[in-house]
Amino acid sequence: MKKYLLLFIIAVFVMSCSKKVEVKGKITGGSPLERIEFIEASGVATLPLANIGLKNDGTFEGNFEAPKSGMYVISYGGKQNLVYLKAGQALNISGNGQTFPSEYVITGDAKKNNDFFTAAQKYLTNYAQTVNMNELMTKDEPTFIKGIQKVEADINKNIEENVKKFNPDNEVVQWKKNDIASTLLSIMTQYDMSHKQMGNPSFKVTKAFTDYENKLQANKDEMVKDNPAYRSYLLSKMSPDFQKYAEAKSKGKTDVTTSELFNQFLKDKKDVSQITKDYLLAFVMAQSDIHPNTPEKTSDKIKKIIDEDIKDATIKADLKKIQFAINGFKIGEVAPEGALVKQDGKAYKLSENKGKPYMLAFYASWNPYIGEATVPVLKEVANFYKSKMNFVFVNVDDTKDQFVKTSNSLLKGITGVNVYADGGLNSDIAKKYGVYGFKLPCFIIIDKDGKIASKPFFNLGDPELVTVLDKQTGLSAPKVDPNVQLQPGMGVNPSTQQQAPQRANPQPVPTK
Repeated sequence: MKKYLLLFIIAVFVMSCSKKVEVKGKITGGSPLERIEFIEASGVATLPLANIGLKNDGTFEGNFEAPKSGMYVISYGGKQNLVYLKAGQALNISGNGQTFPSEYVITGDAKKNNDFFTAAQKYLTNYAQTVNMNELMTKDEPTFIKGIQKVEADINKNIEENVKKFNPDNEVVQWKKNDIASTLLSIMTQYDMSHKQMGNPSFKVTKAFTDYENKLQANKDEMVKDNPAYRSYLLSKMSPDFQKYAEAKSKGKTDVTTSELFNQFLKDKKDVSQITKDYLLAFVMAQSDIHPNTPEKTSDKIKKIIDEDIKDATIKADLKKIQFAINGFKIGEVAPEGALVKQDGKAYKLSENKGKPYMLAFYASWNPYIGEATVPVLKEVANFYKSKMNFVFVNVDDTKDQFVKTSNSLLKGITGVNVYADGGLNSDIAKKYGVYGFKLPCFIIIDKDGKIASKPFFNLGDPELVTVLDKQTGLSAPKVDPNVQLQPGMGVNPSTQQQAPQRANPQPVPTK
């Protein structure tokens, strides 16, 4: 009996500690070519946690590991919205293909929190139309503060009414209050900056103004962890001082990065907590110095800052993950193997190419760029270089059946080996190579010794890619238009953007 009791306790413990969110639902009129993605809205990295496809009848199901309970961005068909999710719960969500996820219906254990959130958002939309914020910004300081306090009181009153109506968890209520406080703080910063810009650079707010600012951010560390809008507020407050600091420290230097400057700037800020420094520095690095065209020297600098100056383990891990997803392996590293199979079910190893360089190309049928622009150029590239290098086309569709259909149709007539990564974007090889939906199609060059010879490329017309191909093969390709098959969408997800400190022409922080 004790044995079974112990097993029951263990099972309950495992269930209660699960971070997995189970997702299922239906989008009426949805397209199988569109994907549903989830991204943690409060994280420093904006990598998708899940990429879920629709079946022909519009139904879908999947799951992902949720880093924590909180707000998540859900995207579909170029549209985005926020949902509040708790780790370990099931999300049943549905809608219409024309409006999803701008509009959605949630049932099940995620219902009450999202009904509360949706009602709060609807009230804010209507309330914003009743407040003339532009006029309020022109008022004297006492009138402005009184007006902002009324806005806060009105919104909080509505929040409490919705709490009684929907009985949401305390965490989502506090998140919404912090979100409102962050927005009000941003408006206050705009007020301060606008009055300085109206011919009075010596303008200073009073103690009453700063006291109210401090009241709104009484729980700073919680806000900086959960609310990107609060980070945006802090960054905008730092912008003027950072601009002066950066101009002085970078004078006469040509290779100093924004991340290095901001890192040193933060070290002198004794009144800023370490967790706040970590979040703000992480954002600046992601916005300024982690992008597809980052030089290897800069990438190495960023890695050093992440290793030495980011203290929070989760933020450190997320930054390393996004840097790898964007910039790839270090040139010269051994290309890792992955579980791959051919159409006939036989296993395939990348090491079979040893002795000859090869292009590793990741693609999926649902990605529009593979069919619209990639295939014609890929055919030309393969035909030109095939005598000196191999081509391995790795399909990351959801099923092997879809892989067979896709490779037989899209890649017919193109020289190369067609293989499937079992599990698609959740496959072993996709994780090892940092492959996500926004990176497709993706091309990586491996040399004859099985070592990484290039960063990830998303454009077959990229002159740098052509240079690598020529170097590995000894051939000399004709010039290609660099705008051919240019892959969009490689930036940070707009729903999680914050304003970075500016080195010139700082702009007011946009309000939500």
